[in-house]
Parts: sequence; C-alpha cells; structure tokens
Amino acid sequence: MSRPLTRFGARARAAVLAASLALALSACSQTDDVSRKANKPLSPQMLSLIAQKKMEPSSPILVRIFKKEAELEVWKETTDGKYALLKTYPICRWSGELGPKVRVGDRQAPEGFYTIAPGQMNPNSSYYLSFNLGFPNAFDRAYGRTGEFLMVHGDCSSAGCYAMTDEQISEIFSLARESFAGGQTAFQVQAYPFHMTPKNLAENRKNPNMAFWRNLKEGYDQFEVTRQVPKVNVCERRYVFGAEPEPGRTFNAQEACPPYRVDEQVAQSVAAKARVDDALVAELSQTAPVAPVRTYRDGGMHPVFLAELKRKKTGGGEAGYSQAPGTVPDTTRPPGGLDDTGLTEAGAGAGTPTVTGTIAPR
Repeated sequence: MSRPLTRFGARARAAVLAASLALALSACSQTDDVSRKANKPLSPQMLSLIAQKKMEPSSPILVRIFKKEAELEVWKETTDGKYALLKTYPICRWSGELGPKVRVGDRQAPEGFYTIAPGQMNPNSSYYLSFNLGFPNAFDRAYGRTGEFLMVHGDCSSAGCYAMTDEQISEIFSLARESFAGGQTAFQVQAYPFHMTPKNLAENRKNPNMAFWRNLKEGYDQFEVTRQVPKVNVCERRYVFGAEPEPGRTFNAQEACPPYRVDEQVAQSVAAKARVDDALVAELSQTAPVAPVRTYRDGGMHPVFLAELKRKKTGGGEAGYSQAPGTVPDTTRPPGGLDDTGLTEAGAGAGTPTVTGTIAPR
C-alpha cells in the first residue's frame, strides 16, 4: 500500500497537487496526441515488475545516468523505505566527451546532481517527451557554466542531452508522472561519467576532471551504502551530501561551508567504502591502461543501438544483443570517429564530430 500523503507537510502537498493539476490542465488544452503521450498508462509488464520488486506505482523514484556505459537507471522506493533498482535503460545517444558541461555550444551532456520538479516535465517536446535537467544548478553557476534546455528526451540525437528513444522516454515519463501523483515533490537525477568503480577511476586517473569526479563519488557512495536519496548542498564550489547546517546557518555555493553535521553512522560507512575503493584504485593504477581524455567520437551510444545501426546498414544482426528497445530513426548517426556501421573505429581525430542535434528548446 502506498504511504499516505501525510508524510509531506501541508505546503508540500499543496505544491504537488497544484503542479499535478497544472500538468493535467495543460494536457487537456493540448492536442489529443500530446495528451495521449503525456498520460499514457504504465504497461501491465511494468506494473508487474513494480509489484515483483515490492514497490508501488506511486512511490518515489531516483534516476542515475552513466555516460561511459550509456545507461540510465530508474530506482524506486520499496515498501521498506529504501530504494532498489527498478530498470536499466540503454541510452541511444549522448554527445560530447566524459566530463561536465562548461559552456553553451560545447555539446557536453551535464554531469552532477539535479532536481526535477513537475514543471520541468515537457509533454509538448519536439523530441516526443522530455524533462529538463535544470542545468545550470548551484554548483554549475558557481563556476560560471552556461547552457540551457539540457534534457533527457526521446529520439536518438543529442547536442548536450541524453536521448533515450521515444518508447523508452515514454515509460520513464510515465514513471515520473505516477510518482508526482503519489506525492513526490521532485526526483533527483545523478549524472556520472561512469560507474564510480575502482577500475574506472584507475583507468581515468589522468583525466583533468578527476577532482570533480571524486566529489561526485561522495554522493554516489552515500547512495550506495544507504539506498536513500542523498541530501545535496553546495558550498566552497563543491557538493556536500547529507549535511545539516547548524541552526541559523545556510549553504552558499561560493562561500565557505557553514558548520554542519552528517549522520555519524552514514559518515563512517561512506568513509569505510572510500578507503577500500582508494586502496583498489592505487593497486589498479600500477597496471591499468590510461583512458584517453578525448576520444573524438562526440559522445556515445549503447551497444544495443550500435548493433541496430549496423543491422539497418547491412541487413544483418549482431550476436549477443537483443533487438533495440525503441525506434532508431534513419537519420541517426553513430558517434563521430566511428564508421557508418557504428562499430568500427574510423581513426581517432578523423574529421569533425558529426552534429546530431540542435541547441533549440527540447
């Protein structure tokens, strides 16, 4: 049974109801097609999966994104109050390189911690459906980073976004809609360059973004050990997680951190995990090859979609991968630096990366 809305304060409940009503009224005033997309029910298969994992359709969600692996995870709160992985979605296309978005036009997909409220859901997207990541957040603004309309959306082209295919964004959109209807005021998106494993950290040890990624790992580790959504603040131009400031003190992204406390048990568990990981990183760094900082591929695409592109080009198949979970338009191009089958290297630095999207509102 879903938790009653009494878990939220009266103000939060009112905000959720107002946002839900606004979304519903917006859908009513739009075309039938837009309304149908925005209000598509969860499939019987998804409802069955939710039940199997001891979740409710209306329970809160959390999203994690991993560029290198080209995967988006949807986590959902279970009946015991902790989060569990509901489903992993292969990303059809993301652009840029590993690393954060810095400025308008750099084609970088954002990395960091973002909060998605109902007003950021876009049922009238030119890319089927989408939601706005809310870039730049307080951390990004502290570094003067610029950009807008950075989305998770349908289709399979990207210029700083995460493109999921129409079918997959439809299901993700519906999961978010049901969680908002159940009382969640906003859901968190954690966008990473890769899974924060010792192997990945060791291989990318020479990357100039490592200090930033180490900061992201603090939030990654907190979620890993608690299976609870980490509270996120920014001070001294860095993320702090699970922090409660002293009474009367607040966090400011560009100022010194105020005195704060973190739950002692959580802090100890996170520190213990970090010590184990750091030891493994040091060991692996003795032999692990160093990953290139630039690949000249202009982003990435999950192998299941690369295989689909090859199938479209050659009429064949690719062993080890099932049919792509969504429509890949004929206009879709593989990451720059790959040949037209999307599977064979065309040579590092071979030409200018292919532009596969626009900077227009999503």
